[in-house]
Amino acid sequence: MLSVAALRPLSAQDNASRGVRIGLTYDPGSKPGVVVLPVTGSAGDSVRAIVQRDFDFGDRINPIVLDAATASEASRGSGPNWPLLAKLGAAAAVQITPTASGFHLAVFNVATKQTALIRDYATSAAPQSRAWRAALHGIADDLEEAFTGVRGIARTRVLFERGKRIWVVDSDGENVMPVSDVGTPLSPSWDPSGRTITYSTIVPAGISVLDLSSGRARTLVSGPGVFISPVFSPDGSSVVYAHGVDAGVDLFTVPLSGGGGRRLSVGRGSDNVSPSFSPDGRRIVFMSGRAGHPEIYTMDADGTNVDLLTPLDIGENAYRASPDWSPDGRLVAFQSQIGGTFQVLTINLRDRSLRQLTSDGRNEDPSWAPDGRHLTFVSNRSGVRQLWVLDIETGRSRQLTRGAPVRVPAWSPRLAAE
Repeated sequence: MLSVAALRPLSAQDNASRGVRIGLTYDPGSKPGVVVLPVTGSAGDSVRAIVQRDFDFGDRINPIVLDAATASEASRGSGPNWPLLAKLGAAAAVQITPTASGFHLAVFNVATKQTALIRDYATSAAPQSRAWRAALHGIADDLEEAFTGVRGIARTRVLFERGKRIWVVDSDGENVMPVSDVGTPLSPSWDPSGRTITYSTIVPAGISVLDLSSGRARTLVSGPGVFISPVFSPDGSSVVYAHGVDAGVDLFTVPLSGGGGRRLSVGRGSDNVSPSFSPDGRRIVFMSGRAGHPEIYTMDADGTNVDLLTPLDIGENAYRASPDWSPDGRLVAFQSQIGGTFQVLTINLRDRSLRQLTSDGRNEDPSWAPDGRHLTFVSNRSGVRQLWVLDIETGRSRQLTRGAPVRVPAWSPRLAAE
């Protein structure tokens, strides 16, 4: 198990502004430059590469990557080479040292030439194992929070469907593995703790929950008809899902303890699917065909006060689906048909302004990262339907999965230590 010692600041510079814990001096409109110093041991290069890549993928820190000679010069036997680090434009330098019980972390403030932060991380995981990598992702997330005031998303994962199974992949694209048996699982989503997932099945038709640590699954609700798109409530006490027998599909809620589902939506023969909760759990955004074509609506968590969220369109663009409410509550991401294909858009909950985020290929099924800045979605831009990650602030994107086609991703909450 990964444990984190209490923050132990060693410098008077730690009375920094709220959110920036170690008193770095850098332009708030830029990304602080950080050097990860060479790491000793047989897995040292991997440690350094993982943390540097986490910084890069987080899009809030500029990892200053050095060649071997420069890296060696930056970390002299007597301590950090302050003049060289300053010349490289580094606001901070990070030293990670493997120990018998885990990792020792030291962070150096280049401007003050002082040690700004020391922490010890304990992990019994073997080098290169999944848990060992997760421990390093946790260190990177801690550092991003210390440098910028915003916790990173390196120690998160993404669920997705592939080949009649549910799979999971780390946020950096590593450790792709199945979490369900071969069958017909659909529409996976996470509980708030990241320890349990829910999904729908076709045969038998129903909604199941799976404990990821034990691998045990149980049926939450089942019966005739179709069951799709289940999601946990933000407090983890219930699951909202779509169910229909004959004409139309409506939203229902069921407590995690089980029992019969209680109907939330009244679609009068239309399809009402893809629920997503607001962060406070008071509202639900969903797709409905009640206007004659799919649009995005919101309603109170008890099914009352239904409101059309997206502008009512007529024509070929009149198809909006797969909404996901951002963790900060400001935006809803969804897919919309534009020019004969799907693209990912957001709508601002304050003024209902729309913003198109993608244009390359077909892009659908967006899911927010817990930082509210990154989205994963399915795109065929590489020729095969794969997961991509987008930074909505810069427009930078990267491919997350490779191989056989995938669909319906769900980004995890920030995960606890393993």
